Amino acid sequence: MLCANVKKRDFVLVCNRDMERILLSSQVLLYLSRRYNNMKRFLLVFVLFLAFGFTTVEAQNFSTHNVKKGETIEGIAKRYFVTPLDIYKLNPDAKKELKPNTVLIIPISKALKPKVTVNKELQGFKEHKTKRKETLYSLSKKYNVAEEDIKKYNKFLYSNPLRKGDKLQIPNYKITEIIEEVATTKTYTVLPKEGKWRIAYKFGISVEELEVLNPDMAEVLEEGAIINVPNIEEDEQKQFDNQYSYYKVLPKEGFYRLKLKLDLEQDEIEALNPGLKETGLKSGMILKIPFTDAVEGVVGAEKAAISLIDSISDYNTKHIAIMLPFRMHRVDFDSISDAKKSLKKDPYLNVSLDFHSGVLMALDSLKSLGLSLKVDVYDTRYEVSEVSRILSENDFENVDAVIGPLTPASFNTVAKELKKYNTPVISPIGTNLKLHDNVFQSRPSDDLLKTKVINFVKSDTLVENIVVITDTKNITIANELKREFNAAKVVYSRKNKEGEDEFFVIKEDIEAALKPGKNMVFLETQNEGYASNVTSVLASLNNRINPEKEEEAAPEILLVTTNINSAFEGEQINNTHLSNLQFHFATASKEYSENDNNTFVKEYTKLYNITPNKRAVKGFDLTMDVVLRLVSSEDLYASVNNAPLTEYVENKFAYTKKLFGGYFNDSVYLVKYNDLTIVEVKQ
Repeated sequence: MLCANVKKRDFVLVCNRDMERILLSSQVLLYLSRRYNNMKRFLLVFVLFLAFGFTTVEAQNFSTHNVKKGETIEGIAKRYFVTPLDIYKLNPDAKKELKPNTVLIIPISKALKPKVTVNKELQGFKEHKTKRKETLYSLSKKYNVAEEDIKKYNKFLYSNPLRKGDKLQIPNYKITEIIEEVATTKTYTVLPKEGKWRIAYKFGISVEELEVLNPDMAEVLEEGAIINVPNIEEDEQKQFDNQYSYYKVLPKEGFYRLKLKLDLEQDEIEALNPGLKETGLKSGMILKIPFTDAVEGVVGAEKAAISLIDSISDYNTKHIAIMLPFRMHRVDFDSISDAKKSLKKDPYLNVSLDFHSGVLMALDSLKSLGLSLKVDVYDTRYEVSEVSRILSENDFENVDAVIGPLTPASFNTVAKELKKYNTPVISPIGTNLKLHDNVFQSRPSDDLLKTKVINFVKSDTLVENIVVITDTKNITIANELKREFNAAKVVYSRKNKEGEDEFFVIKEDIEAALKPGKNMVFLETQNEGYASNVTSVLASLNNRINPEKEEEAAPEILLVTTNINSAFEGEQINNTHLSNLQFHFATASKEYSENDNNTFVKEYTKLYNITPNKRAVKGFDLTMDVVLRLVSSEDLYASVNNAPLTEYVENKFAYTKKLFGGYFNDSVYLVKYNDLTIVEVKQ
């Protein structure tokens, strides 16, 4: 870099590492020009370097203030409608001493500016005899008066040029500024569901700046609370839009780092955040970004779900197809007992019937809304050849959407074939599918679930310690967590003489890794016995004071996993221990509560004499979503923008398009065990 090593005796000029903001006060230039000879050339080169070498410099982001005797930082901050913290960030030496004639760099504020009236009072004149090469411009600079003021008292200059020997009267003014004081802050009443970050975003400041304005503000704001906010006009206040996510800028984070993290160019971020060009990026500021819940730094609850029932606009008949591996040709219908045996032996038939039962309930609900549907149901037999036969013998050109097949090979065959018709094909359960342009992957990926949990842990600022408990099979994820959390301690399963996992740990193994205060513990395993052993030990250590170190605070343990699986749901698992540890995990679907009095659950139970399982609920939720998207938008593709997030009994859908490919659902739930029940964690 050109200026990284510019050094002259005892003065060193160091460039900002990211080169995203260069602040050069007039003091530095004055110091250089006075201290060193032949500095004009250096200064010229340096100014040209600033002008042409780094186009990201934006001088309009800052102004300067010449400190007068008796002024304080607090008074200066009030005058420019910024906080003292803003000034100290740019002028760290001001913390030690504020000397008269010091030039401070002041960030531009978005607050209301005072009305300043300049009053000029004529005090008299000074005579001046024009010398060779003097001009009106040079005289105006010399005497600090406007050219027009010189002409005003030397009227011959209106019709004649300035000549050598002209005798001029130069006016001498007493200039005073009359500042109409405007309050820098005003009171604001907190609205429902408003937290610190929403209010900070609304008024164009960071959360930290909001806290400076309200030193006694509670951590969690209550509706109706009165707080101080910047005094800006109402039309300058930013409105929260629940179709977007909001991101809190981290310290030292520039547009390059945001590009890597958010996959957004600087101009895209600036387009979503008017005024950002003028203010520049600041630590703690809130940015509007396209919706996502899988990025570290996203703040607040995700956007509100849209009810598509209120948006139905197309009552024309919609044609959909359902493809499931019933394998009805394998069912023995000779007797009821034989049919039951077939059900027990064939898992695909079982899954298909459960899912289809939910589909039927959805069709009844859609019919009650006045919608007309043509529905074709196909048995794919879990055979790609059968899928190919169905496609060749039936007309799919005018089908509005296809739900299924369940299995990856069959699904890919359908999606690939129907791509020529641009027919959307929705996968009910598949992950990591080949996303053709017409594919909708409704089940969130495992990576998205993992990211959700990791970001949850990162967002908890009260965590004192992170522990990863794993077995050999999960070394890869343990190493990944270690990279995410460098200070994390890893505890492995005990092993036998052959070096194989015995899938247990003892209390001392875990106790040695814990610290006083809040401990976040990852448990990564698919072994039920190991999960039972670890959760039992953790529960015994949770909030337990060590008798040998009674002066220390007891460790508080919160249990999480990046991969929820059957190991955490088996008969050996004690749900009381999971509740004791507030066990957190991410899931594609939450469990409905029987206390919700859900109409679907009531009708399903009444019809089938059994409560719906997850497969039945998914059949209902997915069918409702697909059809309601079709009748509320031009097509399923247009609905991605028109309906960013929808939610039903247990599932929610927020589709994002890959740059080259189809659509995937990037919305998941974070849930936890609470008093022996699983509840959603609102963030």
